[in-house]
Amino acid sequence: MTPLLAITGLRTEFATREGLVVAVDGVDLEVLAGECLGVVGESGSGKTATFLSILGLLAPPGRVAAGRAVFDGEDLLAMPEDRLRRHRGRDIALTFQDAHTALNPALTVEEQITEALLAHRTADGASAARARALELLRLVGIPDAARRLGAFPHQFSGGMRQRVMIAIALACRPRLLIADEPTSALDVTVQAQVLDLIAALRAELGMGVVLITHDLGVVAEHCDRVAVMYAGQIVESGPVAAVLAAPRHPYTQGLLASVPWMEALDAPLTAMPGSVPRLVDLPPCCRFRERCPVAIPACAAPIAMRGDTHQARCVHA
Repeated sequence: MTPLLAITGLRTEFATREGLVVAVDGVDLEVLAGECLGVVGESGSGKTATFLSILGLLAPPGRVAAGRAVFDGEDLLAMPEDRLRRHRGRDIALTFQDAHTALNPALTVEEQITEALLAHRTADGASAARARALELLRLVGIPDAARRLGAFPHQFSGGMRQRVMIAIALACRPRLLIADEPTSALDVTVQAQVLDLIAALRAELGMGVVLITHDLGVVAEHCDRVAVMYAGQIVESGPVAAVLAAPRHPYTQGLLASVPWMEALDAPLTAMPGSVPRLVDLPPCCRFRERCPVAIPACAAPIAMRGDTHQARCVHA
């Protein structure tokens, strides 16, 4: 199948006083229509920066130095800003990690949903936009939607604000939804409700979903494929069942070893030694080498992804 989104060789740089920070280094990713891709990694691994890069949302001094991001046959990175703006929010939607800061506190929920509809001309006038906004609030499970349409973000709970942000993202019926930590800071029950909502909408609308998260449990339950990122690079990718059952990269193995399992609650958790390397002027070697329990001299050379459908950036893979 032709990918809905195909990212190849993406490199994102930030010029700092200490040197050049390469936040995203040679990332290749594909998302098919109707599938859910999980992108996993520690904070600062480049997950969010990857997708902000392709949508033209990087703040200075960040810049895309190389790569392509082909969406529906067109390279997003080569588009002029006005054309990219037409795709952003209409065909590709992004939900941010913290709905409390992402939503405008001075505008009602109705104003924020209808703004997206009117900006992309997907509603025929204000009354049609309001009717669509009401439909969206009901779609994402906001109770008493007609009354809550005129409410402000601070009048909603954390879980309800997350639902409102999803409603805004879905306003124009996007073909691809990028959900950045959609359950961050939510309690377990609300997390499950939000993730089930995204899964139901994916099935109903047939859209592709990128789920950016640090939670392997969320990936196991909701994603078809997973890409594991470390220090700006993808170190392992493949079908979720294959990667979680037999991880090929020591970093993925370390992530799984640090997760408590219901079958062995008394077993000690294994912490990975060391810390993530500074992303300034990194040498062209395995970036996990200094923390890796199975490192060998060959790890000092550049290492490409190895494998077919299940790939890993490791000499042992």
